[in-house]
Amino acid sequence: MSEGVAQGVRLLAGRYELGELIGRGGMADVHVGMDTRLGRRVAVKLLKPSLANDPAFRTRFRREAQDAAKMAHPTIVRIFDAGEESIRESNGAETLVPFIVMEYVDGRLLKDVLADGPLEPAEATRIISQVLTALEYSHRAGVVHRDIKPGNIMITSSGQVKVMDFGIARAISESSATIAESSAIVGTAQYFSPEQARGESVDARTDLYSTGIVLFELLTGRAPFRGDNPVAVAYQHVNSDPVAPSTLNPRVSPALDAVVLRALAKDRFSRYQSAGEFRADVEAAAAGEVPARTQLVANDFNATLFGVNPSSVAGSEATLRQLTVDNDERLVRTQSRPPVAWIWAGIASMVVIIAAVIFWTFNLAPAQLTANVAVQVPDVVGQTYADGSASLIDAGLVPEKVAQTSDTVPEGAIISTDPAAGITVNPGLTVTVYVSLGETPVTVPNVANMTEADAIAALQAKGLKYGSTTQTYSASVRQGVVIDSDPPGGSERVGSEVIRIGHEVNLIVSNGLVQVPDVTGKSIAEASSALNAIGLNPTVQVDQGCSGGTVASQSIVGDQPQKSPISLRYCGG
Repeated sequence: MSEGVAQGVRLLAGRYELGELIGRGGMADVHVGMDTRLGRRVAVKLLKPSLANDPAFRTRFRREAQDAAKMAHPTIVRIFDAGEESIRESNGAETLVPFIVMEYVDGRLLKDVLADGPLEPAEATRIISQVLTALEYSHRAGVVHRDIKPGNIMITSSGQVKVMDFGIARAISESSATIAESSAIVGTAQYFSPEQARGESVDARTDLYSTGIVLFELLTGRAPFRGDNPVAVAYQHVNSDPVAPSTLNPRVSPALDAVVLRALAKDRFSRYQSAGEFRADVEAAAAGEVPARTQLVANDFNATLFGVNPSSVAGSEATLRQLTVDNDERLVRTQSRPPVAWIWAGIASMVVIIAAVIFWTFNLAPAQLTANVAVQVPDVVGQTYADGSASLIDAGLVPEKVAQTSDTVPEGAIISTDPAAGITVNPGLTVTVYVSLGETPVTVPNVANMTEADAIAALQAKGLKYGSTTQTYSASVRQGVVIDSDPPGGSERVGSEVIRIGHEVNLIVSNGLVQVPDVTGKSIAEASSALNAIGLNPTVQVDQGCSGGTVASQSIVGDQPQKSPISLRYCGG
């Protein structure tokens, strides 16, 4: 969602205030928001303007809310609300923008965690175990995710795993629709299953293959299949076998190797048949045990929850026939080479494949054919976005800005790019530029009624900076105790500025005194009211020797300790 449209939709459905952009996807952008009715922070997903007028995409977007609303589990991001908002664009046209209101998750994307390198096997298996718990729940609800990848997995600050974006999930009952029948390929090529790459129907085992890819990446720091473009990667998913993770990371045990390679089996009947089965083997391998792989016996012809493995049936029947033939029958066949017809069929297949590759080369990427020279992504880290984007444009690349918080990079400076600096790419490639929003936002803690020392410690524990202390009068707060802070406790902003780590907070502390007013000449009622307001309880002495019905004198006035005794002389004559 462009910034212009986001500014035009500052309040959705009369209750959701939109904040800064925190995520960008192929179909939608995600903003932090505030549910003004319930007073809670939420995440709001808005469909991109270029897709909002497409009925097919709007239908898919609404189905995201319907499918994901079924999910109510600690490992799945909750959906709170959904709807459509009509806005007026700058050209005066009205646009209907669908939106979904989701649970706000305070944490990091798994893909950002992976940017730091491979994880320890124990941590990798802990994360995948929770992902499989989420999938086991969703599969029982009849929903296949179809796009399991590190970019759709969040790790909260407490270590909880949450799977999000069931936007391309569909009920298993609808899984007969294939990729070839869709208007766009669903999923990400690096995490495709072989059946997705072939355009076949998908089921829950597709999610398990993608989870195996993620586990491989967590253990080794890289995906098992990589290529220059999505087609090349998809080809490897169908035709290439992955290496064992331990060949890239010797800390990976043979048991984990076996679990990963089974999850990445090309034949879906050879994979894990359920998320629960997969999770049990992951946890066994993590505990140092060798998972007991359940071999499907020939007698039951590999029957599974998803039906019968056709290749296993054929193989079993062939085996049974071979066991029943006598010796004479075994000696009949003497030909050691394949029939001539099979040789010609193989040659014809190779010709078709070569022709398809040539057709793809000249039609899929014409821009790449016209570009004789690849370019390197320039190093723009540390520059402002204006300077960095200019350098990228000069290099023939297209910059795309994404804002992120950073505790180390100053606000407005570029944190990193994707692809990174020095990588050779084709001209015209879109380069994601991550720009710092500054340090992490912080809510000022409530330090009222703390001692000054405790209040300073509470501020510093939140990463805030103690500024100064101002002493003031108080009728009830004892000396040295905090009355309030500036900014006050619970504040997230000062004006339009977001409070971040390092922001200065001042304290207002009681001096233990009250200012006693001069109440002479006032009626006894007025004098008592003024003194009671500052916590004093006066004693009254009636003087019959004077008249007027007012206070003639008082025992103390000005700065006095709290709850000081005070007496009034009242003219009652």
